This record gives sequence, C-alpha cells and structure tokens, in this order.
Amino acid sequence: MPPSETERDLQRLESELKRLEAEYNMFFAGRLPRPPWETRGRVDAMVKQYDRTPIRNTGERFRFESLQSRYAALVELWDRGLRSREEGRGGGFGQARSTPRVPDPKPEGPRVVHVSTFKDPMQEMDKLHTLYESLVEARREVGEDAVPFHKFAELVKGQVKKLTAAGSDEVAFRVSVKDGKVAFTSKAMKTDGE
Repeated sequence: MPPSETERDLQRLESELKRLEAEYNMFFAGRLPRPPWETRGRVDAMVKQYDRTPIRNTGERFRFESLQSRYAALVELWDRGLRSREEGRGGGFGQARSTPRVPDPKPEGPRVVHVSTFKDPMQEMDKLHTLYESLVEARREVGEDAVPFHKFAELVKGQVKKLTAAGSDEVAFRVSVKDGKVAFTSKAMKTDGE
C-alpha cells in the first residue's frame, strides 16, 4: 500500500528538520557564515501548517507531535545559543569562532579538554551545551566530524541514568585528546563520602 499524502509530508518534514539541525550544527561549529534562516522558515511553515490541520490517523498524529516537540526543543536550544553568542558570553554556543589550534608536536599523555558533572542533564542544559561544544571542537581539531546534538544528549542522559541507578550521586564526563584521537569518557562520582 503506497504511503498516504500525510505520511509523505511527514517524511519530508522529518528530512527538512534533520537538514536544519545539520545546518545549525555547521553554523555553531563555524562552518556556515550565518544561521540557516531559509531552512528554518520552511520547517516552521510546515510545522504550523500541520498544527492547524486535523490528522485523523493516530500513528501519523503521534509522529507529527513527536517531530513538533523535537523542533520546539531544538528552536529553544538554537535561540539560546544565538543569544549567548550575541551577548558575547563564553561557553556553549556563545563561543566566538576560533581558528583551529595547531596541535603540540609531541603531546605527553592525554590533554584534557573539558570535564563536567551531571545529576540530571535535561535540567543542566547549559552545562550539556558547553560539554557538547568542547567535544565538537576537539573532534574538529583532529579532523573528525561532529556528532549530532540529539544523539550526544541521549548518550549523556543514558549514562547518567545507568550510573545513578547503580548508586552514584553524579556522573563526570571528560573530553580528552591523545595521539590525535578524541576520547569521551564517563565516571561515576560519590559525593557523600568526601
């Protein structure tokens, strides 16, 4: 059975949203000179159109609502990053574009780029963005591609959930570079015994 017109439109919306997320990642990583306003306008118009259209199929309605909430979360993230950049605040998306650093000729052991601890990453979004940006920057330095933010956030959230369920108070994440490779590690932390 061929997909319905609504299903085709939702597939198009999903692919446009992925494209928009990739373009924002490139902008914040310094690969695009300005934010992707045209793509965002297209996605925004599609979301608004379907928000006003009744969708009778429960599966299609659920899929649209999932895409809509993901878009809303990403818009909030992007707007906060743009605001931070415009205000000249450091950290997260607000970091000014920098020229790639030349790696040390002979690194001695791992170079720690960033360390953050989390109890609940979804309540500590500023720290999560800062950690993400440090990982993106470290990967760019060694010639690796950036990881999409939503996958990164899911990984951090999953590790925190797993390690706190095992009895940790907090989970520390570390971004380091050694021998031209980026390492992203997590470690359970106990605060009551200190």
